[in-house]
Amino acid sequence: MDKRILLPTDYSQNAWNAIIYAMDLYQNVRCDFYILNAFQVSGYTLDSMRVPETGEPYYEAAKQESEEAMQRVMQMIELHPRNDKHRFHTKTTLNSLTEAVKSTVAKKDIDLIVMGTKGITESKARIFGTNTVNVMEQIRECPVIAVPNGYRLGGLKEIVFPTDYRTAFKKRKMSDLVELARLWDAKINVVHIDRDRDGTLDRKEQANKELLQEILQGTDHEMHFLPADKISRGINTFIDDNGCDMVAFLNKKHLFFGSILSNPLVKKIGYDPKVPILELNDN
Repeated sequence: MDKRILLPTDYSQNAWNAIIYAMDLYQNVRCDFYILNAFQVSGYTLDSMRVPETGEPYYEAAKQESEEAMQRVMQMIELHPRNDKHRFHTKTTLNSLTEAVKSTVAKKDIDLIVMGTKGITESKARIFGTNTVNVMEQIRECPVIAVPNGYRLGGLKEIVFPTDYRTAFKKRKMSDLVELARLWDAKINVVHIDRDRDGTLDRKEQANKELLQEILQGTDHEMHFLPADKISRGINTFIDDNGCDMVAFLNKKHLFFGSILSNPLVKKIGYDPKVPILELNDN
């Protein structure tokens, strides 16, 4: 079955950049790309008592504007070298982005979401845009890749995967990480983060480590140790020193990472994303 990838867009440069990244990342995979725009109508809010309907001038104007912008996106895609493995589908809808994404994920059996870290209205001071945070937090059915503004894929050779080994890993939850590593012959750097000790593991943690090693069999991977008091500099330094192309997180709520963006390791390490983040859900 072809891979089904959802590409939300607000027609910003960052969103366009994420579309190009997804096409490049899966250039050798048969994919159905679903490009989605959730538009709003000026003067209305989605939680108001009255929602604009088909035929009303404000609705029709907003719908036309969204559809014309989508046509421009498709024209830009056509300017890129043709890839016979890729098919594109488009949808514009009056909705909040999160609800539109949720609906599309369910109806189209989406495997992966790829989106930019910020949209056209986001403050430069904000590391992640509100829409990206909402999608990562509320969509638990599939992984999300968040692509920093201006990032272009030059290859995928080194991936960082931080963990504390305190929860059991599941093969199906790690499948997208393993798939990417095999696609690109990339190395997965498992970085053990220890808040309390010197890197020694108790029996449960050791069992989880061995389980992870079993899951990663067939990929190039290496285990590293990083003391917790150096999280802030350590992971960023690791990314820079090893020329890493992606950071993967297992987003398990209420545990070590908490919810990675609302109570995030991202904030904890002061991580201003220079490379894409693959968020894997463990729900």
